[in-house]
Order: sequence, then structure tokens, then C-alpha cells
Amino acid sequence: MAKSTAAASQIEKLRDDIRRHEYLYYVLDEPEISDVKFDRMMEELKRLESMHPELVTPDSPTQRVGGAPRKGFETYRHSPPMMSLDNTFSFEELEEFDRRVRELTGRDRIEYVTEHKFDGLSISLLYEGGVLVRGVTRGDGTTGEDVTGNVRTIHSIPLRVDAAELKKLRLPTDFEVRGEIIMPLRAFEDLNQRQEEQGGKRFANPRNAAAGAVRVLDPEITRARRLDFYAYFLLVGGRMAAHLHSEALESLRKLHFKVSPGRGICHSLEEVEKFIDTWEEKREKLPYEIDGIVIKVNDIALQQELGFTAKAPRWAVAYKYPARQETTVVKDVIFQVGRTGTLTPVAVLEPVEVGGVTVSRSTLHNMDEIERLGLRIGDTVIIERAGEVIPHVIKVVKEGKARHEIAVPERCPECHSKIHKDPEEVAYRCVNASCPAKRKESLLHFASRHAMNIDGLGEKIVDQLVDKGLVKDFADLYELKLDDVAALERMAKKSAQNLLDEIKASKNNSVARLIYALGIRFVGERTGQLLADHFGDLTKLAKATVEQLVEVPEVGPKVAQSIADFFSEPANQRLIRRLKDEGLKMTEKRRAPEDMRLSGKTFVFTGALPRRSRDEAGAEVVRHGGKVSESVSKLTDYVVVGADPGSKYDKARSLGVTILNEDAFDDLLEGKVTVPALERPGKMPGKSNSKGASKRTPQRSLF
Repeated sequence: MAKSTAAASQIEKLRDDIRRHEYLYYVLDEPEISDVKFDRMMEELKRLESMHPELVTPDSPTQRVGGAPRKGFETYRHSPPMMSLDNTFSFEELEEFDRRVRELTGRDRIEYVTEHKFDGLSISLLYEGGVLVRGVTRGDGTTGEDVTGNVRTIHSIPLRVDAAELKKLRLPTDFEVRGEIIMPLRAFEDLNQRQEEQGGKRFANPRNAAAGAVRVLDPEITRARRLDFYAYFLLVGGRMAAHLHSEALESLRKLHFKVSPGRGICHSLEEVEKFIDTWEEKREKLPYEIDGIVIKVNDIALQQELGFTAKAPRWAVAYKYPARQETTVVKDVIFQVGRTGTLTPVAVLEPVEVGGVTVSRSTLHNMDEIERLGLRIGDTVIIERAGEVIPHVIKVVKEGKARHEIAVPERCPECHSKIHKDPEEVAYRCVNASCPAKRKESLLHFASRHAMNIDGLGEKIVDQLVDKGLVKDFADLYELKLDDVAALERMAKKSAQNLLDEIKASKNNSVARLIYALGIRFVGERTGQLLADHFGDLTKLAKATVEQLVEVPEVGPKVAQSIADFFSEPANQRLIRRLKDEGLKMTEKRRAPEDMRLSGKTFVFTGALPRRSRDEAGAEVVRHGGKVSESVSKLTDYVVVGADPGSKYDKARSLGVTILNEDAFDDLLEGKVTVPALERPGKMPGKSNSKGASKRTPQRSLF
């Protein structure tokens, strides 16, 4: 009993620490620890929970991933309804709104709260006992879709609210928060970049991308979209939970919800109009998209007095910024290199003022988009500033008299390396790992946990190292001097020495890690290990032909061509030589299996194992002559399942693949169970099919 109590205390303390760091990172944008340290804390919590599945709670940070894809959404009825706002498009219409409010209330002056009008998806979050129990879309205002599993993956939505803070604010533990789910512009740009790289369709704007992500049936897709949430209503028993709307917003902030950072209290219509003008000028610098300003009567008693029309409240209105489109001429098209090496065509325009800003460039996305538009240099086009940070071309309205074709350069505009293109994809790419345009992104990947694992080399340090010219490629990291690093912001000699020690220690990492760290397209951790196992020498890998590469297990023609393209680039060849000169491990003995008891058998691992990492478990399989795969297929022999298994578990069940827990896996390794005697899967212990059941770690058995 004492052991269980100690574990519960340890787990709860770790959860509190993780929640605090999630709040600092996702809400305040003021992280105190590195991503690597945060990941280690999360892995430790998963490990402890897998050892004590009876202590897993719905509000644990490990439970943000919503589980396997569902077949559909249930509906939920809002109380009260989620109403929409009336729109105004001019200060004259806004003055009419203010006049009606003053006449209906008999007041000479009204105090208003002004907030950003987020362009996203309205959502209702229901908390019981301070724990998130349901997330529901607006739907038709009366009935929405229950998307709880998806909203749980959004890190700025608290899974649990601090009971002490609720008590301090004199709020009950059962309440409702309403707000907007949005996609930050950086996440939107990254999503479209990934869509292009995978040959998918670009999303038109962040709102569509956010709405689509919330309503997909697979929560893993929602999690990958990196959505955000801003709250604007706090309700208790269906009624406003404060005397003033501004007080409710402040309570939400204290409960660790994000609220509009650009909110204000205005004591006159003139102040409201000034607020609108100010944010129209500043909106381009926001990390998210707004399409206007929401104006609400601050006094809740006056709100109740004003009431509602059939569709909207009389006490609130949205001021919509005007559409931002203009006509201009495309004078030229240049190509920019993104941080992943993808070339993006950009139109050089005859300067034109759009919504008060002079625009001289506009994104064209890719060559397929140029062909879709039928665009040529010299054409007259309509451009729009809504929807993206960089304006984009809507359509061609007049063909130029001396129009001419747009050609992709043969050499990278940044580093002059040869441009590569997969004939099955849209994008053209620079594969030089040291290209200045992709330098920062490449360094962050190189230092990441599953690559060279250089703790402390995060985004802010990389930015400074590159901006100050201290690091131009991976090899430069190993030549850094203590005084140079200590001179960076937020660095002292001790922390600088710690970073240099981490960089030095990374020289001893495996060849598989180094291959993955190079950032070769399509080469993940698993492929890096397969390549290292097959060649045993990075210099041999660098000289391999496509025909030799496809002989590596799980490496197909597309991956082989990508690897060959990478090593054919002279700049990458020089980089490999420099890394070798710096003392990084380039070769390692290909260890023969200790025995062949698992020969011919393929394993897949999913979920958090109680006693070892999945990489360590995979190494055990290889040691006994077996193979490890990242995906489940009919050719898979065993799927080893830990805590919180993902879709691989469900696929294994559907295909009839044998499923083991870690205890059964150990029995197999120790020879206590013979391979042919393993049973086929039945119902997984601890994973109920009934509604609301929680996942638990499989018990000791074969199943």
C-alpha cells in the first residue's frame, strides 16, 4: 500500500510540473526548460503510468492524444444556444449600433469591451469537477458535434483547472468556456509546406485548415495541425459568470486559458473606433489571422437587459475589416528557398496599395498553381491580402502584350547547388544540407532528441549562432569556442560549457543517428538504422548507387533516389568529410545476431512499454535475428503493445496479427514460450469497447 501511495504522489507531482511547463510554453510563450527536458519528463510520466495503470486519470498530460480514429461524431445540444454576431462594415453602421444600445438602455454612454475577431471555429468546452469532459462545435447554434477527443490534443486547452484558483475566483468546479479554435499562421504555413511536399492540396486559409482539423475522425491528425485556442465567454449554469465581461476574461486568464491579447475597455464610441484603426494597422504582425474586431457591452446586467434578436445578441457586434484586393501587373517571377529546401515562385509586382499597405510581391505557391492560373510575366492580376501573411494572386484578368514563360532555375538561388525534382511531385528542391535558406531548420533537426540529441541547442540559440555567423553547417558546431557561446543572450559560462559538452558527447552517437540527423528526405530513424546496419560505414553509403540502395530492406526506389540525390551534391560531400575530420563516428561494426531464435519474424512496437523504450526493445529483436518494422501489415508477425497504444494496435487486430504485452515479449526472448505456440489476438485486457472506458496497460498474458 505504501509503495502505491508513493507512486501516486510521484506521478501527481510530475503531472503538476508538466502542466506548469505546458502553460509556460503554449499559453505564455515563455518556456523555462528545453524541449528535450520536457520530453524526458513526459516519457517518465508515461513510464510510471504504464507501471501503475490504475492511477491513470483523464486529465493526465499523457491523455491528450485522443486514441484511434472514430466512425462518426455524436451530437450535443447547447444550453444556452451558441449565437452568431451581426456584422458592421463601416463606422456609420457602428454608430447606429451604439445609438440603439444607448436608446434601449436609456444610457448616455456605454462601456464596451473590444477583442480580436478570430477567424477560426467556435467551440464549447464543458468542465465537471474542474476536468474537461466535453468539447462541442457550434454546429447550427443549437446542436453541435462532440469532438472531445480532438480538442484534448490542443495544448492551450487545459485538461484540468486548478481547484484552488477556482475557489479564489469564487467559481464552481462545473462551468463552460466558449471560444475559438484557430490555426496560427506559422502552423498554417508549415501545414501547406508539408502538403506540397507530400503532393497534397494546399489549404486556402487558416480557418478552413483549423475547421477541417477539428472535424476529422482521427485525433492524431488534429494533434499534428498544431491548433490553438482563445477563450471569450465563461458560463456557469448557462449564465455569464461575472458582473462585467472584462472580469470574466480576466478570470479565464487566471485559469490558464488564452484570451485576446489585444482586448481593451472603451468608454466611448470614439475610443472603439480608435481601437479598430490601431489594430487594422498592426494586424499584419499578429501570429494569427483576424478579420475584424468584436465589440461587447461590458456590463452583464445591461447585456441581459438588451437581450437577443432571433439570431444574434443586441449587446455585441463584429466590425469587419474591408476586403483587401487590388489589380496590378506581374513584372517578374523570382524563386525563394524555404527552410526545408522547397523552391517557391514569387511574383514581383508593379507596386500597389492594398488596404493601406504597399504590396510589391505575391506568393505563387508552386509551378502547378502558375499553370492553373495560366499566368505569364507581363499579365495583369488580382491580388488579395486576406488569408495569408504574403499576398497571393487570385486570377489573371488581362494577358500582357509581351508576356513570356516562367522557368524554374536549374541552380539554387541561395547556394547555387543543383535543383532536384521528383517527377511524381509538384515541388522543386535544393538538397544541400548547408544551404543558407534551410540552415536553421537543418540545425534544429540535427540537434533533436532522436538525431544527435544535443540538449540545450534550441531555436533561440540556433537563431543567434546563425545570425552572428558562428555556425554555417553541422561541422561548425564542433568548432565553437566557449567565449563565443557564453556571449550569446541567456547564456553564461556554465551553461555555455554544458552546451559544448553536449556537442562533444554527440560525436560518439551511432552511425544510424548521424544518418537520420543529416536530414535526408524520406530517411527517418528506422531507415537510418537500416542503412547503418546494411552498409556499416557512412562513406560507403555516400557512394552507393540507387541499385545498391534498393537492396536495403524497406528502401524503395523513391527513397533510394532521394538518398542518392543528397550524396551527389558536392556541398554535402564536403560536409561529410568535415564531420569525419571533427571526429564523428562514421563506421561501426555490424554485430551479428547472438542467436537466430527470432529469424524470419517481424515485430512492430506501439505504446509506452513499462521497462524499456521501443528502440531498446527493437534492439533485442535484432539481437535474436528478427526484424523491426514501423508499420503493421499482413507480413507482420507480432505487435508488442504498451500503454496508450495507437492505431497500429487496431490495425493488428483487424489483420489478425499476434499481439503481445511486454511480459509476453520477455517470455519469448527468454525462450519460455516457443514462437509457433503463440495465440492469435482476442480482446485486449484493459481496453474496453464500451463508451467512456479508459485504456489500460495489457496484463501479463498472451493475447
